Amino acid sequence: MDLGSLDAGQLLELVSFQRLPLALAIAVIGWVAIAVVGRLLDDLGERFADRRLTLKKVKALLRFGAYVALGLIVPLTLLRETDREALVPLFATLGLGLGFAFRDLVASLIAGVTLLIDEPFQVGDRVSFGGYYGEVTEIGLRSVRLVTLDDNLVTIPNSKFLTESVASANAGALDCMVVVGFTLQLDADVATARALLEEVAATSAYVYLDKPVVTVAEEKVVGLHPLLVVSVKSYVFDARHEKAYVTDLTARGRRALREAGLALPEVAEAG
Repeated sequence: MDLGSLDAGQLLELVSFQRLPLALAIAVIGWVAIAVVGRLLDDLGERFADRRLTLKKVKALLRFGAYVALGLIVPLTLLRETDREALVPLFATLGLGLGFAFRDLVASLIAGVTLLIDEPFQVGDRVSFGGYYGEVTEIGLRSVRLVTLDDNLVTIPNSKFLTESVASANAGALDCMVVVGFTLQLDADVATARALLEEVAATSAYVYLDKPVVTVAEEKVVGLHPLLVVSVKSYVFDARHEKAYVTDLTARGRRALREAGLALPEVAEAG
């Protein structure tokens, strides 16, 4: 059989339409199984927070493998038994042609595999990319989905991550660092301010005390005013509570500084 000379009608003759219901059943069952297993892993992740990122990684790998498997099994199911071996060269030729025609899509698919293997970030990580910051909710066949802290869904092609820098705040861990700055008068007592803010951070309901609470004091110019800025660097126990932790630390920290007589300058209050 000269596969290169086959026209569309001859190619259709190689397909067993009696197998069409079976192929459709495999596709539907596979799609439902992917959805059910994905939902199950998501529910388990919400129930067992300390295993959430691991379960999301497993979900991404299983979904990717399942889609690839379905993409191979369904077409092969439609072929007549006697024609499968002979069609291998034809599929190779078609694959090369489609790969060239859809090279951007193929590049994204390859990039998706690279992201899953190389792991510059994982599903569940908080990442900064292209001016966006948020949680990676899905690493798909074509793109990465990112939900910002303002609850906006951002879709980014996988191939972008191979050529541009991406920063991960928690790098596969459930906790992540949070930095909150407090602006004081230049002559404020640094030791007292640092001690108060470290205590505020260490007693928050959201703090992760297995990692240290650190304060850093430095002089900065805000407008035309030289001021003292004390930055509190600490960890929230779950990255999803990042905004709640920042709010708690800011409110309680400002109150503690005022009660200690370390009033914030008017220029900082106005800013």
